[in-house]
This record gives sequence, structure tokens and C-alpha cells, in this order.
Amino acid sequence: MLNNKTIGVLALQGAFIEHIHMLESLGATCYEIRQLSDLTIRKYDGIVLPGGESTTQTNLLKKLDIFDYLQKLISDGLPVLATCAGAILLADNICDNTTEALHPGHLQTLPVTIRRNAYGRQLGSFTTTSDFGPIKNVSMTFIRAPYFNSIESPDVKVLSTVDDHVVAVRYQNQVALSFHPEVTEDTRIHEYFLQEVC
Repeated sequence: MLNNKTIGVLALQGAFIEHIHMLESLGATCYEIRQLSDLTIRKYDGIVLPGGESTTQTNLLKKLDIFDYLQKLISDGLPVLATCAGAILLADNICDNTTEALHPGHLQTLPVTIRRNAYGRQLGSFTTTSDFGPIKNVSMTFIRAPYFNSIESPDVKVLSTVDDHVVAVRYQNQVALSFHPEVTEDTRIHEYFLQEVC
């Protein structure tokens, strides 16, 4: 057991339960964020924004009046681990895999441009191994994943690349990944989040 930190996991849509299982296996206490009161009346050390569909997640955040409060929390420094669609939620700008045209991001707390569905429908999903910052040989599962097309601030630290594409970054207390560490048996990225970010 690593610690007794409390982590809120956005549970409106997408693959959130795997994050909860992995974090709890490391000693964290987790709860699901489903309404504004889950953020306003609870105490927590960090949050997870899971994979799923970023536009759907944004629409639900706005419908439930969570969006503005969550955006401010992250901007003010709340630690966040964001995977796949979660990383798209954070990015300042978004482009897709067929054009260089930029669109404004959703929460816009992470100064990067991210490319949605970057690997296209043909590859769909794949697994590879790469380093993550100081952590060697991390198993990475990509599911119709984005990658970080450009970095807009020198304060954004690249943590991982795959085939010359940036697939993991850290900016202040935000850690954003193109891949899904929660679907593997490797807990080291979640350990990093709990120990080094929260």
C-alpha cells in the first residue's frame, strides 16, 4: 500500500472503473465524480479524467454544471491524471488526423495542441513499450488514440514518445497520456501520479 490519498475519478462516460481498481490496489481511496457536489463538498488530493469520448464528456460536464468549477480547480493546481480523451479535454487546441486546422480545446488548461484519432481507424488500437520519464519499459495500450501534435509552452515536459510522436506530457500538476495505463497490469504510472504529482 503506497498511501491513503483520496482521488476523484470522473465517472460520466468512458473507462473510469479500471482507474479506480488500479488506484485502490495501490492504497488510494477513490470516489466517482458524477455531480458538482462531488467536487464541492468532498476533500481530495487529485482527480482522474479517463478515456471515452471527449465531446460527450464536455457536454455532460456543462449540462451538470461541473465544467467551470473543474476548469478552475485544474487551473489552480489540482493534480490531474488524464488518459486519451481526458488528455483531449485538457488541451488548449485540437486538430484531427485529416487536417492541420486548429479548433479550441475544451478545458484549455494544458498548453499543447493534440491530434484526435491520430493513429486513424486502420490501426485502431495497439500495444507497445516505451519509457515514461524515469520509468523504463512501460506497457502502453493505444485505443484510437491521440498524440500531442505540438507543445506550446517550455514548461510542458515530454514524458514519453512513440515513433517520434509525443504521447505523454506533464505541465505543473497535470499529467496527460495518449494511452491507457489502466488496462494493463503495470501500476507504475498510477504510482507516479500518487507519489510525485499528488
